[in-house]
Amino acid sequence: MGKSDESQPQGLVVTMPHHSHRMSSNFSLLVKPAGADCNLACEYCFYLNKGKLYPNSALRMSDTVLQEYIRQLLITQAGHEVTVAWQGGEPTLMGVDFFKRSVQLVNENRQSNQKVRYSFQTNGILLNEEWCSFFKENQFLVGLSIDGPAEMHDAYRRDKGGKGSFDRVKQSWDLLKKQGVDANILCTVNAANANHPLDVYHFFRDSLKSQFIQFIPVVEQEHIRSGVQAEQYGRFLVEIFDEWVRRDVGQVFVQIFDSALASWCGLSASVCVFQETCGQSLVMEHNGDVYSCDHFVTADNLLGNIHETPMDRLADSPRHHQFGMDKKGKLPGCCRECDVFFACHGECPKNRFLRTPRGEEGLTYLCDGYRLFFHHIDGPMRIMADLWQQGRAPAEIMGIPK
Repeated sequence: MGKSDESQPQGLVVTMPHHSHRMSSNFSLLVKPAGADCNLACEYCFYLNKGKLYPNSALRMSDTVLQEYIRQLLITQAGHEVTVAWQGGEPTLMGVDFFKRSVQLVNENRQSNQKVRYSFQTNGILLNEEWCSFFKENQFLVGLSIDGPAEMHDAYRRDKGGKGSFDRVKQSWDLLKKQGVDANILCTVNAANANHPLDVYHFFRDSLKSQFIQFIPVVEQEHIRSGVQAEQYGRFLVEIFDEWVRRDVGQVFVQIFDSALASWCGLSASVCVFQETCGQSLVMEHNGDVYSCDHFVTADNLLGNIHETPMDRLADSPRHHQFGMDKKGKLPGCCRECDVFFACHGECPKNRFLRTPRGEEGLTYLCDGYRLFFHHIDGPMRIMADLWQQGRAPAEIMGIPK
């Protein structure tokens, strides 16, 4: 399972328009062609049990669904740059020929002036020369799930036989880089690696030579044993930020740092969990069922199926609109009064299962960690935002005497 909140790496500074409260034709759709099926059994995975929604299904996208998905996506995104984003479960279980077919369909259906990008999140277990050549030839952006050095990665990222996956994933990373594939790292922050932030960061930066890194905290309520504690996550980010801001700005792109800088520059955060409302990133299952969010794939949150209702109508439906607005509308009062609200916006609704000191429902589990982190980075962020507003590179902060 390679779960990503954002399918593409972000660079300093990300300039994103503040999205409207109504959906337009400019929406993104994460597609899970093999549903929740996966060849790993990561202890903290929140998606493995989603297969129960389809008890009699082989969890494989048919060519009929694939054709309809590509056709509708290119029509509804006319005039926009389109991203075809594949996730899982584990999408490589479909086999490389499925994705060759998807590229063929894109080429047959896209308009002459339509720019199409591809992204692909994977655990890397099945990657080989053929896969990597395909990714390179079609300019796929590949996200690879790695949780740090071997002992940290293998703590929870094991196969169904209980064997660690690090050696296979490291081999896949090396193969991606050898083939010149545009690849980034997605790292979950969990009980095994949270107390070793610099070991994790140095491994990605120095050993893997990765320039784009995403950190995703494990906070699912049912995975408390493997999950990260709130302040622990805040300290993890602080230690890496202090190293990054001294020597790596403009060279290594850490998604949450980029998103924070966008907020300090008065722009919309580039990470969905820090945006004011939800609703820009929908998810589609293998059979064409569409849900409002990857973290809310439940029977109660099914918007419809693309064979019955066009995806743009699902994206612009009152039900999906209300889902997006609830993020803002259901915020506790203390969040609105918080001095880092502009950067956090209450964080992801899936993590809002605590009560505030006033007894209000809806406080994010990660509140203490994010407050610690955002307060810590305020000074450097102000400097980088000022540099950017002057038309200068935020990386110049590294030359300013401390």
